[in-house]
Formats: sequence, structure tokens, C-alpha cells
Amino acid sequence: MIKLNRRNVQMIIVILMLILTPFSLYAQEIRYSVEVINRYPHDSRAFTQGLIFVGGFMYEGTGLYGESSLRKVRLDDGEVLQSAGLAHNFFGEGITALKGRIFQLTWQEEQGFVYDLHSFQLIDEFSYEGEGWGLTTNSEHLIMSDGSHILTFLDPQSYEIVRKVGVVGSKGPVRLLNELEYVNGEIWANVWFSHEICRIDPLTGNVLGWLDLTDLYEREKEENPGADVLNGIAYDEENGRLFVTGKLWRSVYEIQIKGLDPEEAGTW
Repeated sequence: MIKLNRRNVQMIIVILMLILTPFSLYAQEIRYSVEVINRYPHDSRAFTQGLIFVGGFMYEGTGLYGESSLRKVRLDDGEVLQSAGLAHNFFGEGITALKGRIFQLTWQEEQGFVYDLHSFQLIDEFSYEGEGWGLTTNSEHLIMSDGSHILTFLDPQSYEIVRKVGVVGSKGPVRLLNELEYVNGEIWANVWFSHEICRIDPLTGNVLGWLDLTDLYEREKEENPGADVLNGIAYDEENGRLFVTGKLWRSVYEIQIKGLDPEEAGTW
């Protein structure tokens, strides 16, 4: 019989933690499917890189050299009400809005642009190192992705780096983080070449769960063979509505998460 002393008990606890931690982490990564509750027209020529919902309108950043733009779009009919084009040497990426300004990244040009939300007048520019992919805000900082598993928090005035966090799930780092959206205290990210949205704890970078949109992607692809990957998450915070689309998609979909108790919707 093994006589347990304090040291032995501590060793047993450590061993159990090492054994059980992967399973507990995996258990936290719940995968939800979604259902479509509304569908709206979307410009199938738009190579969607950023998507937000502000003041009753959709704002969209599009990519590709010579075609990149910032747009204000009416949700119901998809009409582009306002737009600003980027110079041909810039490939537009993620966008977000904060305190009356819209921020837009570019892919490999290490250059960001800041516009007045209402007039689309260019009011500032900023630089960063590396690639720009997705962009969102927690109402205090800008949060950007660069195609790796790292999220970078920036001061929205000085554009200096405040901190970085690595996104890690039960299987290790989650790379290719693309378009971002801040939803009820979580960061949601499209993962490039994936049909899933990753839910992330902004403090720790831990993966909280996934939304599986495979069926939605296949539905769009069947109707629209030219559709590219899922990319674009917009959250209507005032009304609790969630929208998704993709590059060259014909539709924006308002979705609801299956199997989620309505009373838990505020915390997902």
C-alpha cells in the first residue's frame, strides 16, 4: 500500500490535471450549427474583407487590387448608398467603427486608413508591421488579425500596440484568423478556408467554441458557383441580430444559433 503524504498528494493532483486538461478544454469547445432566419441581397462582385452593422446600415470593406473599397449598404435591398475607393496599389482588408470613425486595414501594404463615418472623408492614416487581415473593436481598442494565431490590440488614437494574445484551442494554435467581430464580450473570427467561426476569449485567447456554417456555405455555393470562402460577420448589438456573408456571395444571411436557450442568448 502506498502511504500518501503531502508531496505524493500534490504529485497526484498535478498528474490528474495534465491528464484531464485536454479533455476539459475540448469539452469547452462546443460546436453549434445555425439556421437562416432572413436573407438579403449582396453584391456578388464584392470580395468581402470586412463587415459591420452600424446605425441601421451595413458597412463593408472589399478587397482585390484595383477593386478595393469602403461601402455603406442598405440591408434590405443591398443597394450601395455610399462608397470610397482605394488606390489601385492597395488591397483592402478588415474594417471596424469606433466613435464616429471607420478604420480600414490593407493586406500587405502595412497601411491603415481612417474615415469619417458619415462623410467617408479620409481623416487619418496609420501604419503597422506585417499583414492586415481582420479588424474589430471592444469599444476601447482596435483588435486586428494578421493571418496567424495572434490578435493585436491597438490604441485607436496613437495606433501603438497595447498587447497581443495568441488564440489557442484544444488542438493548439488556431491560425489563419481572418475577419473579426466583437460579439457580447467575445471575439468571433472567420478562419480562412474554413466554414466555421471561432469564438475567442479576448483576455486569454482561449477558444470558447465554434459555429459550423458548412451547410450555409454549401447552400450558397450550389446557387452561386462563383462564391468564394465564408468571410464577413456583422452584429447588430441593438437588436441582437447576427449577419454573415462571404467573398463574392449573392446573399447576406441573418442567422440564429441552433440549440441555444433563448435565455442564454445574451451570453451565447
